[in-house]
Amino acid sequence: MSNVMNTYLRLPVTFAKGEGVWLWDQEGKRYLDALAGVAVCGLGHCHPKLVKAISSQAGTLIHTSNLYHIAKQEQLASRLAQLSGMDNAFFCNSGAEANEAAIKLARLYGHGKNIDLPTIIVMEKSFHGRTMATLTASGNRKVQAGFEPLLTGFARVPYNDLEAVSQVAVHNKNVVAILVEPYQGEGGVNVPQANYLQGLRHLCDQNGWLLMLDEVQCGIGRSGKWFAFQHSDIAPDVVTLAKGLGSGMPIGACLAKGTAAGVFKPGNHASTFGGNPLACAAALTTLEVIEEEQLLENALLMGDYMRAMLKAQLTGLAEIREIRGQGLMIGIELSRPCVELVKDALEKGLLINVTSDKVVRLLPPLVIQRAEAELVVSTLSGIVKEFLMT
Repeated sequence: MSNVMNTYLRLPVTFAKGEGVWLWDQEGKRYLDALAGVAVCGLGHCHPKLVKAISSQAGTLIHTSNLYHIAKQEQLASRLAQLSGMDNAFFCNSGAEANEAAIKLARLYGHGKNIDLPTIIVMEKSFHGRTMATLTASGNRKVQAGFEPLLTGFARVPYNDLEAVSQVAVHNKNVVAILVEPYQGEGGVNVPQANYLQGLRHLCDQNGWLLMLDEVQCGIGRSGKWFAFQHSDIAPDVVTLAKGLGSGMPIGACLAKGTAAGVFKPGNHASTFGGNPLACAAALTTLEVIEEEQLLENALLMGDYMRAMLKAQLTGLAEIREIRGQGLMIGIELSRPCVELVKDALEKGLLINVTSDKVVRLLPPLVIQRAEAELVVSTLSGIVKEFLMT
């Protein structure tokens, strides 16, 4: 009997090593990883430059408190500001923590405007984490059930519905911010309609709200640009990051711009481990490799290719509703629950995920090459066709 707390429904496999897009289990069987640790391993497994950077930093300095200046943290904040157009960064350990920081920032911003009960507009089908504030913000009843009472201060509207947001503006004078994933991941790989993000930006400007984008999953090259909002040519006030930032090392960030960048003061927020030298070395190397190996371009190219090939293989089958996504964030929606596809794929040496019960989610490493992408498509298409015949 395991002494690990039973909080995950684990698949029957234990991995022993990884290289690029491949993982090997303890018996030596090889698996093509089309999930990348749920969008974490953007550089694939054990990228030589990342291993070297982590090893070198671990032999020099692993951790100092945020009571002192941290050189690598300063470098990382500067690089992220350069890439995003944001002004400053708060570092933490995960996406949930990054979103907690954003929620606290928005509430403090509201109190600064003499709003006693600040409210944040959030979206249905969203996922922002599993801490109390972030699971309350999430539009997924499954993650909330059993943890009531939930927090107050959130107004929920459908994703991709600007009119619903406008109606909240009319009826709720306590709104201070919108928190939205530009591309929803856990909610089923949902893509924003044309001008949706621009519309949200306009409503925020009209009402004096902060536009806060959760790019924990879709950021750091996953969409084919450094940040997913860059597809819509807008500038947010707050952006949260995590998964792909450290390529396996735990690090999250809450970036802010303009007025939002000046909300937090010393003592307002903190993270013991956040932005330590080891995690920041991993993040700086991740950004460096993405640029050197032109992985943004590769994510666009391979993503377009995989969606096109999947459509060629699967479109027209009666129970395939839609194949969608952006960059290497791909969803295949079926008309019925299909969670067993994960085990079917595992048996054939392919790692995938099913989210929202009916959506096969692919999040392969940004380093995936054409032959590997072809193998993902051919293996998965065969499994899906076989499944639909049952």
